Amino acid sequence: GVLPSPDGPAPSVSITEIRQYLRAQDIPFHDGYSCLHTPSLFTGDRGDQPLSANAPFTLFIDKTTGSFLCTATLAEGTWQDFQANVEMRHHGVTPIPPASSEETEEEMRQAREDARCIWERALPLWELLDEKETKETKALFGISQVTDATLKRFGVRYLRTARSLVFPWFSPQDATLKGLKLLRVEKKGGTKTYVEETLPRFDSYRNLFGLPLIGRRDTELVLTGWELDALALHQAAGVASLALPRGASSLPPTLLPYLEQFKRITLWLGEDLRSWEAAKLFARKLSLKRCSLVRPGNLQPRPLEALNQGLNVTKILRSALLASHKSIISFRQLREEVFGELVNTEQVSGVKWTRFPELNKLLKGHRRGELTIFTGPTGSGKTTFISEYALDLCMQGVCTLWGSFEINNVRLAKIMLTQFAGRRLEDQLELYDEWADRFEELPLYFMTFHGQQNIKTVIDTMQHAVYMYDITHVVVDNLQFMMGHEHLSVDR
Repeated sequence: GVLPSPDGPAPSVSITEIRQYLRAQDIPFHDGYSCLHTPSLFTGDRGDQPLSANAPFTLFIDKTTGSFLCTATLAEGTWQDFQANVEMRHHGVTPIPPASSEETEEEMRQAREDARCIWERALPLWELLDEKETKETKALFGISQVTDATLKRFGVRYLRTARSLVFPWFSPQDATLKGLKLLRVEKKGGTKTYVEETLPRFDSYRNLFGLPLIGRRDTELVLTGWELDALALHQAAGVASLALPRGASSLPPTLLPYLEQFKRITLWLGEDLRSWEAAKLFARKLSLKRCSLVRPGNLQPRPLEALNQGLNVTKILRSALLASHKSIISFRQLREEVFGELVNTEQVSGVKWTRFPELNKLLKGHRRGELTIFTGPTGSGKTTFISEYALDLCMQGVCTLWGSFEINNVRLAKIMLTQFAGRRLEDQLELYDEWADRFEELPLYFMTFHGQQNIKTVIDTMQHAVYMYDITHVVVDNLQFMMGHEHLSVDR
């Protein structure tokens, strides 16, 4: 994904300004957890009528960015778009939802079409050839304990040709099929890895799996990082549960409006330290005061594992910790965390590089909040190495933001794609699309800066990216360029 260029969109707007604007325009609103709620500009009464406080409040304005989403019409846009639509209403014109580009429209249509074809070929698991095939398939995915009733409730199917489970994405509005996620198992040696593919692609896939099953009156929710965990939770504890589209790697802000109705959200994203870190990050987006976190530990694996091991899932949920614990705490409260760090020494040292065992010895792994500086003479291969180093982490789901001031993004992406494919694509152009498609699935973003930049602009863009994409790894290449030459005397 390319972030907006600094001179382009995304000027920051403060929550105070948003509130003042709504009051000045006589737009009624409630203050929610992550969003302000107002009646929609895109439904019901038209023109110069003031918005009625009796109308359903289906338009949500993100408190951090000012972007809005109307859950009734799926109209969405920036804070500027919102203001433009309010102006149009004043002039008695019916607001029109901001259009996405023709290109994305076409892509989304194509994705929906592809999804429909796959969905129609996929079968419910209990309709396979015989009981043996059903049993083997369920065992392969580790869902032998998951009942047919649960699979049916969540609409899970199986695509025989691709040996993949199929999770539907239904529009919360009219229950039409918007996309799918396919999940297959790869066995290497004794280990099983799960491989996911989504339609539409990575950044446009915003399914909160399980959303159509949530009732209007549900106020408590368990948020998981995986579709199979959502199934397990519902079956084992009867709780309302949803799965995030990209697991513990990110919580896209466009999903926040759908989570506003819950007074209490328990985050149980997985069983490793990374999902624990992610849960703490997401709780901030969701508003700490309503969030609780399930701490990973040997008796608290991920929900599917808990179901398989016959653990008491309700009891684990009850032991979730409040996310908003006070800023001053005693060792007694830290005691558990310290123990967790000792048990998970390997994980605490961060995400290991798969291609650089020597680097793991030096740096232990990529950890949040650490700064690493690479120096070397011009042409010694810093950029080439750092792009490989970042790619390694990115392939393991570490959301990465590149700010290259030295070489342009096209050249940088070419280097990274070549490293990703591990071959000279210029000699095998017929393979380009296949590799580019796989490369596109990585959580990788580029800042569109070039040459010297005002440092404040750069930092603002980074902060925006962190909120939008849950970036945990930022690469700046190179510092001199960012600082320009007028600052050389300043303590950098």
